[in-house]
Amino acid sequence: MNMHRIPGSLALLTVLAVAVPLASAQQPPPMPTPGPEHAVFKMDVGTWDAVVEASPIPGAPPAKSKGVEVNTLGCGGLCLISDFKGEVMPKVAFHGHGVATWDASKKVYRGSWTDSMSRGLMVGESTWDAAKKKVTGTMEGPDMTGQVVKMRSEVQYTSATSRVMTAYAAGTDGKETQVLKITYTKRK
Repeated sequence: MNMHRIPGSLALLTVLAVAVPLASAQQPPPMPTPGPEHAVFKMDVGTWDAVVEASPIPGAPPAKSKGVEVNTLGCGGLCLISDFKGEVMPKVAFHGHGVATWDASKKVYRGSWTDSMSRGLMVGESTWDAAKKKVTGTMEGPDMTGQVVKMRSEVQYTSATSRVMTAYAAGTDGKETQVLKITYTKRK
């Protein structure tokens, strides 16, 4: 053993001997619990029948299809887990999965979405306007070609059993156009 390292090693052992009891004496941070911001998720819990209107080409009539979305609370009520199955266009099976949560540090809702027609994960942020009963946000991620796209969305709650999600994206001319509208009706 190199004798020149012993004083340094002893100093390190002394620091650790003092630091370890201090670190273990500190209380861990409290576990997060659902707050008022998480109550918004409860509005979406349940099984919802969906009428989908997709408008991939501006000016063309939308392709209509149906689907079912099942939403559950996860992580002890701290997140909303969404599972969507249906047809995005007639005879084209579609399956999507999303997770949303409240980001207490940024004071926004954050979410992710992936589906059978995209090549990766979309990530976004949104806000809730209680007076208007409306969620407004943006998402960004790869589309079915792999190109990264940015979308703006609005979810309007028209009643306890009805909501409408509308998504917008920039067209080839750079102007924002509606690309998707989903009308949801909650099952009893």
